[in-house]
Amino acid sequence: METSWINRDLYPFQSRFLEIDGHRMHYIDEGEGTPIVFAHGTPEWSFGWRDLIKVLRGQYRCIAPDMLGFGLSDKPLDSDYSVRAHARRLEQFIDRLGLEQCHIVGNDFGLAIGLHYAIKYPEKVQKISFFNGWMWPLDTDPHYARPARVMRTWLGRLFYLRFNFPVNFVMPAAFGDKRKLTPDIHRHYKQALPSPAARRAAYAFSSELLDAGPFWADLWQQTPVLAQKPCLIFWGMKDAFVPPYELQKWEKALPQARVIRFHNAGHFVQEEEPERMTEELALFFKSL
Repeated sequence: METSWINRDLYPFQSRFLEIDGHRMHYIDEGEGTPIVFAHGTPEWSFGWRDLIKVLRGQYRCIAPDMLGFGLSDKPLDSDYSVRAHARRLEQFIDRLGLEQCHIVGNDFGLAIGLHYAIKYPEKVQKISFFNGWMWPLDTDPHYARPARVMRTWLGRLFYLRFNFPVNFVMPAAFGDKRKLTPDIHRHYKQALPSPAARRAAYAFSSELLDAGPFWADLWQQTPVLAQKPCLIFWGMKDAFVPPYELQKWEKALPQARVIRFHNAGHFVQEEEPERMTEELALFFKSL
């Protein structure tokens, strides 16, 4: 994938690639120390973690893959883009890097993709942090189910694939402070999904809102495994897509977690509050 459109002042990282399931997954691997694995959601890629990694790489090994179909990773037309498949590929990715111990940071769809690894391999994950995401079935909640059903119509498919709906429409609406999504930052999300063929993975996630319930339900039953881990939760309280009432489920399931609310931030907290997030993450990972 041609990358001359990337502003290297914003994203000053070396690109690396691993072949997983016959396709190249792009990732960045910066710094030394205990690894932190970052798992992104949609329509994101490793670019979203840039401000956190620029600072945290001074003390930690920061590893941020682009899920297959996103960012600079391959975008095959016929791959399995289910949440379950992404979780399986992330497991292979971590195994291929030979990580015996790591921390996990995730958001949106990436939250469950990352925590799937923490649940399956609790002995390998030291601490977890996440924000604005879920790990339970959504198909019975009209807030998610109604738009997901619309996306399954011909019109929804047209909007998603032809007009890049999640980047051009959802992302701007998801910011609590619209000024934080500058034209240059927004361009990096647009260029990462430049054509209808490149948007298949993002579109697949719209169907997963209805279809991935069994995967999430199975993980949710295993949250007691996570309750044994140090946990830091961030939450953008102006998130119109994963509303604040979802935070209550996490607080009940993980009573040991520290929760930091950002009252003026929306869904993409790492874009709106990177300085505070970086500061808190550094303290969290450093603490015993």
